[in-house]
Amino acid sequence: MRTLTILELLNISTAFYTHAYQSVLDFDTSALSTENQAAAQTLKYRAQIALGQSSTVLSSLKSAKDAGSRSLVALAQHSLGNASGLESALSLADSDAEDPVVQICAGTVLASAGEYAKAIELLNKHQGILEAVALLTQIHLTQNRTDLALKEVQAAKRWAQDSLLINLAEAWTNLRVGGSDKYQSAFYVYEELATAPGNTSPTALVGQAVAELHLGRTEEAEAALQQAVQLENADPQAIANSIVLASILGRKPDLVQGLLDQLKQKDAHHALLRDLDEKSQTFDAAATKYSAKVAT
Repeated sequence: MRTLTILELLNISTAFYTHAYQSVLDFDTSALSTENQAAAQTLKYRAQIALGQSSTVLSSLKSAKDAGSRSLVALAQHSLGNASGLESALSLADSDAEDPVVQICAGTVLASAGEYAKAIELLNKHQGILEAVALLTQIHLTQNRTDLALKEVQAAKRWAQDSLLINLAEAWTNLRVGGSDKYQSAFYVYEELATAPGNTSPTALVGQAVAELHLGRTEEAEAALQQAVQLENADPQAIANSIVLASILGRKPDLVQGLLDQLKQKDAHHALLRDLDEKSQTFDAAATKYSAKVAT
C-alpha cells in the first residue's frame, strides 16, 4: 500500500519538489485514491502559496479545523507577512507535532522566521517523511552546519536511496562541500531534472547553472540561466544568479543594472539585494572617513 501511495503521487510530487508549481495546479487528481487526493490537494495549496495566491488558499480553508489545514493557513498567513502565521506555527508545533503536514508546513514557517531550534525539534519527530529530511538539511546548511547536513543526508540514504528529495538534498550538500567530484555529482542531479520532458523548472536550471559555474563552464551556465529567466514567471533565483554570472563575465553595467531592476520587481527583499545594500552602506560609511586632498 505504501508503494502504491508513492507511485500515485510521483508525478505531482516531482513537479512540486522541482518548483514546477503550475504543473502541480494543472494535475488531474480525479483518478487518485481518496487518501492520495487529500495529499495531492495539500500540494496544490502549497503550490498556490508559492505562486503568490495565499489569499485564495486562506479563503478556501477559512472553515478548516484539522491540524494539517490549520498549518496550511499558518503558511499562507506567513507568506503574506501576517504575524499570526508564526504564532499559529509555534502553537501547532506544541499541540500537533506528530502530524506530517504540520511538521512540514509549520516547520517551513518556523525555519523562514529564523526559529531554527524550534523547527529542528519539530522536524526531528518525523517518521520517514522525506520532506522533513530535506528541510532539516536546508536548515543545517543555512546555519553553516554542513557536517549536520551531511549526517542527515547519509542517514536518509540508507532507507531512501533513490528518492528525488534525497538526491536533491545530497546535491545541496555537494555544492556546499565543493570539489570537482562533488560539483559534477550535483550537476548530474540537476541536469536530469532540467531535461525531464514536460517538467523543466527554473529551480532545476538554476541548480544546473550553479554546478556548471563551479566547474568553470561559464558558457553552459549562462545558457541554462538564460533559459530559466525566459520561462514564464521567471524565478528570482534565476535572475539573481544571472546577475552574479554577468558580473563574473564582465558584462556591460547596463545589462547588470537591468537584471537588478528586474530582481527588485520580483523580490524587493531578495538576499542578494540586501547583501548589495549592506555592502554599499559599509562602503559609504568607510568613504566618509576620508577626504579628497589636492596636491599644490
